[in-house]
Amino acid sequence: MRELIDRYIDAYNRMDVPAMLATMDREVVFENYTKGVLSVRTQGVDELSHLALSSLHLFASRRQIITAFREHGDTAATADILFDGTFAIDLPNGIRAGQGISMTGRSEYRVTNGLLAYIADYSE
Repeated sequence: MRELIDRYIDAYNRMDVPAMLATMDREVVFENYTKGVLSVRTQGVDELSHLALSSLHLFASRRQIITAFREHGDTAATADILFDGTFAIDLPNGIRAGQGISMTGRSEYRVTNGLLAYIADYSE
């Protein structure tokens, strides 16, 4: 399971959407929680592909680093994540191109038939 998650994160860090999707089940569910509130949810690889491709332009660079990893049986895992990124564009909220962001969070994963079936990212 760790190898699969490492492949997903490596592809994410390289902004390689096809390689990210290659680690996922066709019915993958992706959720993003900010301060405990669900902010994004996709169902299926096509919806997640659309989200991933449409957000690529936001960052000049980005990376997730696993700082701790726990497996829960054969089908679930949790990773503590450090996220660093540099914005590529100016945003309406005042963030400017070239500005960096760094935050911690966690990601939860579930695996079905050797592929990621569920990914949930949590950040403050």
